[in-house]
Order: sequence, then C-alpha cells, then structure tokens
Amino acid sequence: MLATKAPSRRNFHRGLSPFKGAAWRGIPVLAEVLLLARKDLQIEWRAKVALGQVAPLTLLIVVIFAFALDANAPLLELGAGGLYWVAILYGGTLLTQRSFELETEDGNIDGFRMSPMKVHSLFLGKALALFVQIGLLEIVLGPVILLFYDVQVANWALLVTAGVAGTMAFSVCGVLWGVMAAGLRVRATLLPLLLVPVLAPVLLAGSRAFETALGVRADAGWSWTSLMFVIAAVHTVVGLGTFGFLLEES
Repeated sequence: MLATKAPSRRNFHRGLSPFKGAAWRGIPVLAEVLLLARKDLQIEWRAKVALGQVAPLTLLIVVIFAFALDANAPLLELGAGGLYWVAILYGGTLLTQRSFELETEDGNIDGFRMSPMKVHSLFLGKALALFVQIGLLEIVLGPVILLFYDVQVANWALLVTAGVAGTMAFSVCGVLWGVMAAGLRVRATLLPLLLVPVLAPVLLAGSRAFETALGVRADAGWSWTSLMFVIAAVHTVVGLGTFGFLLEES
C-alpha cells in the first residue's frame, strides 16, 4: 500500500484554518483553489510518497522495459513515447488513489461537505495539486527516457506542450473518476478499472505527439496535442457540473 496515515479531521481543519469564521465566505474561488492545492502538496511533501515511492516505481518500469527489449536501439527509439506515457499512467493512477485516500480516511471528506468552501474549488484545487505532482513525475522521468532509450528531441515546443496537455487531461480525469470510487471499499482496485479506459485516448494522443516530437514519427503531433487539451476541457466542464453530486454520493 502506498498510503500513509492521513491527517485526522482535527488536523485537517487546523491545516485549513480559514474554514473558521465568516471571513472565508468572501475569499474568491481562486484563493480557495490555491489553498486546497497547497494543503495537498504540503501533505505530500511531508509524507514523501510521490518522491519516495511512486517515482522509483515508474523509473523501475522504464528501466525494466529497456532491459526487456535487450537494448534494441531502433525498437527502444520507436517505443520511447508510448513507454513513457505507460509509466506516467501507472504512476499517475497511484497518485490519484493517494489523493483521495487522504480525504476518505478519518472522515476528512465530511469536512468538505460541512464547510462553506465551494465544490468547484475542491475539484479545481485537487486537480491543480495532482497536476503539479504528475508534472514533477514527468520531469523526473523525462531525462531517464532520453538516457536509456537513446532518443533525441526534435521539437522541444511540441514535447513540452504535449506534456502539459497530457498532464492537464490526466489531472481532471483523475479527480473526476477518483471521487466516484472514493467512498467504496474496493476503491484501490476499482479506480484503475475506471480510469485506464477513460485515459486510453490520452495515452494514445500523448504517445503519438511524443513520437513526433522525438522525430520518430512524421505525424500530426500538434493535432494529437490539441486532442488532449479538448479531453481536458470536456472533463473539466463535466467535473464542475457533477462534482458536487458525486461528492455527496461518495
């Protein structure tokens, strides 16, 4: 299990002290979003789950694939983009599980229901925190791919933009589907079953965009990147519209 003990409800309210008092009602949504994201990131920084457990696991996946393909340079170069996103899919799913375990343990999620915080802020705040964590994971994993798979970047602008688009799509999809599984006993196994099929288009688009950026495939890399932005936008709209209901049912 990757989860460490979540903060108690008492510590949860202490960490979000602006919940106390009517002054909180006047804080803009952006401030609420940043506060929630900061809370999640501070907890992760102290627990060191992303850096200490998830990152080594994803790095191990990349290294194992390199050895499994027996250092076949053409094959490694051809599959670098896809293997990168497979590793991100695995690591990102673990981070999503961790994000909601923090809220479901010790009844912390009840604190959100009873607080004056807007539901939209909770959705966007958790998505922002997940975006930062997955983004850092990508930054750690990228140089390892370049080193072990011996690939050269042909288009840095496309590579970075595709990475941002894929991370955005993963973050909002993860929060939307993560809250669906949050209240279930089998959430540890149910979340991947829900999330992986939804993220399959992101995996495909990210792989194709990265292959173009690495000069492996002469493809419409920017079109694939645009598709990931569209997926992120659609899930953001759906999440903003349904997150409150899903939170009440979790």
